Amino acid sequence: MGRALAGLILASAPGAGRAATELQLWHSLDGANGALVARIADEFNTSQSAYRVITIYKGPYAETINGGIAAYRAGAAPHILQVFEVGNGTMAAAVGAVKPVSEVMSAAGRAVAPEAFLPVIATNYLARDGSMLSLPFNISAMVMWINLDRFERAGLDPRHLPETWPQVFEAARALKRAEPSRCALSTAWPTWAHIEQLSVWHGRPVATRANGLDGFDAELVFNKPFQVRHLQAIVDLHREGAYTYSGRTNRGEARFVSGECAIFLTSSSLYGTIAAQETFRWAIRPMPYYPDIVDAPQNAILGGGSLYVMQGKTAQDYEGVAAFLDFVLSFPAQALLYRNTGYVPVTRAARADAEATGFYRRNPMLQVAVDAITRRAPTRDTAGLRLGNMLQIRDLWAEEIEAALAGTKTPQHALDDAVARGDAVLRLFQRRTAR
Repeated sequence: MGRALAGLILASAPGAGRAATELQLWHSLDGANGALVARIADEFNTSQSAYRVITIYKGPYAETINGGIAAYRAGAAPHILQVFEVGNGTMAAAVGAVKPVSEVMSAAGRAVAPEAFLPVIATNYLARDGSMLSLPFNISAMVMWINLDRFERAGLDPRHLPETWPQVFEAARALKRAEPSRCALSTAWPTWAHIEQLSVWHGRPVATRANGLDGFDAELVFNKPFQVRHLQAIVDLHREGAYTYSGRTNRGEARFVSGECAIFLTSSSLYGTIAAQETFRWAIRPMPYYPDIVDAPQNAILGGGSLYVMQGKTAQDYEGVAAFLDFVLSFPAQALLYRNTGYVPVTRAARADAEATGFYRRNPMLQVAVDAITRRAPTRDTAGLRLGNMLQIRDLWAEEIEAALAGTKTPQHALDDAVARGDAVLRLFQRRTAR
């Protein structure tokens, strides 16, 4: 559904009379997830003597990508920049600023191929020639978080949790009746939840040209009857007080962690934070779906981030970067990620390890995110999303959702305007990248 990256600084350890070589990676993971990034860096550091990784948190995702681009223009870019999925279109167009991961790995005599990754993961991070542009790192999926204690108090059966949107709406109304002053249903990243994931989960395109993966000339198409119907349902629930708007980003996640909201849709990456609290019982369920839509649900599009390598560094620097990226793909790092967070294994080998060791049998709630992105083979409409200036476009879409919730526009009018305003940004981006 949005988070800034911490900076990993790789520095070659002093040895043979040579001064340390320092390399930077900026990232946005704080809290338990940020601590895990630091741990991966520490394990890399102890695994070899040539380089050292130091992690630096750079703020939320939007701040990290903006800061990374500004630093590149000033000649002070980090070596590695963690970018969330919303920034993939912008980074893919930054030909002079980004050094493809496949190129970095190949020059260092290391291999990285799309076939090594789970299918829907690979498609999101490819360059135009089909090689890896960036390295999938902290990959998550949107899931539904449920406060089981709140369900029980509302007379709902915590053993039979809602699976469809109509069931979620019914449960939200029951929760509101039981505790009128508290939040029943909410979401983080409302455009991710109510436009992007909603569309793809039901096999509907967000945009033409495979949602932008096939080119920057994509046009938005999410103002169709299905998406309008869903937004109308959310508006109706909002008027009743059973749906609470929690802002444009993921800051509203605290409302679920505190117990204020009973049902909350957001990234599976919230797992580390939720697992640390002991004030209420909770569960993770897949995103809801509309049962009358044929073949729904499909597969989810990715959340989380990938690692981009920035241009302008020395060959020796890139050897260190390649060594670290190779470590990220190895068993120790992959195991740390999928065993301790709501992130999913990104490689086929890591998933095979999880299955062979029975990890998801012991931790079935963590499998929900994995199933969401692997449940079906990706199609042209569900393989991913790559739109230029997506940060700006999401704000425009959020403005229109807010207008619908406020009653100043009908859902149809709001989505029509969201498409028109977003298309105007896409055409400007397309013209600039064509120069």
